[in-house]
Amino acid sequence: MTAIGIDTTVAVVGAGTMGQGIAQVALVAGHHVRLYDSAPGRAGQAAEALVRRLDRLVEKGRIPAVERDAARARLSPAEELTELADAALVIEAILEQLPAKQALFGSLEDVVRADCLLATNTSSLSVTAVAGGLRHPGRCVGMHFFNPAPLLPLVEIVSGFTTDEAAAATAHDTAAAWGKTPVRCADTPGFIVNRLARPFYAEALRLYEERAADPATLDAVLREGGGFRMGPFELTDLIGQDVNEAVTHSVWTAFFQDPKFTPSLAQRRLVESGLHGRKTGRGWFDYAEGAQRPEPSTAGPCPAPSSVAVHAELPGPAAVLRELIEEAGIEVARDRTPGESEGFIRLPGGARLALTNGNPATTRVDGAAIRFDLSLDYRAATRIALAPSAAASPADLAEAVGLFQALGKQVSVIDDVPGMIVARTVAMIVDFAVDAAARGVATPEDIDTAMRLGVNYPGGPMEWAERLGAFWVRDLLDSLHHQNAGGRYVPSWALRRRADLEEWVL
Repeated sequence: MTAIGIDTTVAVVGAGTMGQGIAQVALVAGHHVRLYDSAPGRAGQAAEALVRRLDRLVEKGRIPAVERDAARARLSPAEELTELADAALVIEAILEQLPAKQALFGSLEDVVRADCLLATNTSSLSVTAVAGGLRHPGRCVGMHFFNPAPLLPLVEIVSGFTTDEAAAATAHDTAAAWGKTPVRCADTPGFIVNRLARPFYAEALRLYEERAADPATLDAVLREGGGFRMGPFELTDLIGQDVNEAVTHSVWTAFFQDPKFTPSLAQRRLVESGLHGRKTGRGWFDYAEGAQRPEPSTAGPCPAPSSVAVHAELPGPAAVLRELIEEAGIEVARDRTPGESEGFIRLPGGARLALTNGNPATTRVDGAAIRFDLSLDYRAATRIALAPSAAASPADLAEAVGLFQALGKQVSVIDDVPGMIVARTVAMIVDFAVDAAARGVATPEDIDTAMRLGVNYPGGPMEWAERLGAFWVRDLLDSLHHQNAGGRYVPSWALRRRADLEEWVL
């Protein structure tokens, strides 16, 4: 089935920010749009606000005035639900409350035509449950736009348990016709983005609770070392701590309190304190006028070693470090430590510098050791986190810091926590993604598209699984589970199977 015709009417129920954004998308695409809200007069106010948005687009040269005038003529507020009777598609964007959405769709079913597509913009509720009370639940589908809807390209098309394939295909093709990038997914908690993004927030919050580093440093390492657009603390302040925590709690509850989705007590306390982020003036950071943002912990300058030795090949993306060290003019010799299979760098003082593998640097066998964090692109990264073992001396740490500074990186020294920061976060996201693909939540291609476009990740997690190797991710999570028993870090069966297949091929 193709997209709904351009000459058909699209109705949007809910005249808040998201509803106005969705209405603008449909309007600019050429549809007649009816905007309805249960609050008297609100639809008219929203329509006026939408026209002002179009005026600003004209002022900025984004659209011609004639197009603005035509769109304004196609927009009409509705005071009664019955005015939506001729709509070919109704998209609701009301409060995230299941009873309210069910009641709305029940009323709509008595108003619209039999072939009208009913779509919910829910971000956390079950599409199946929203459609549960309908006489014809097959025409109800999820169309989850991301805020701001006119700007962000991603739309998750969610098929409930009873959604007809034709309805989902129509929703998909319509979103594509509107210039969006739709992805298909099954009706599971969090859909794609809100499900797979949980570790990005959860691991940072857990690292904060473990006192690995302060929020500014954790943000900086994930941003400047991991390549993420924003750090999790500044991002949750932007989203709203109350909103982010509510979604986390909703997904955790929907997964029957699976420990992989456990919410953060630290975030709960922040929400209870009314510190919801930018909108309240303070969250993890202070947004009052004149307030200074805390700086990340950054090591002072240290002299670069004149030479290092490399044992075996450094794993995964870290392999390029040998090339970067040589480009920096530092001599690289071959380390001949017998009986060692793990690739590492031997510093001049004898300490071992190795990529984190999920274990802490402090072990009974490694002695003076320093772990460095994962980067998906060590050449582009501008910050690296280091975690020294208890046996590493200040001189050992200074050599490691000086080495990475010679490569043009700022260095943050963090506490010796298993898995460090980027590695732990990326491994969990990869595990969630591989598990979701294996369970049929979405195709690997749609998973990567959703995470790149929906939350601006520097790559897709299925792509990361290929680059890092599922066996490396599995082994890191196994080590984390050994250090933190309880189920949070147990690799999914899908990741284990993929890792086994990779090792079998090798």
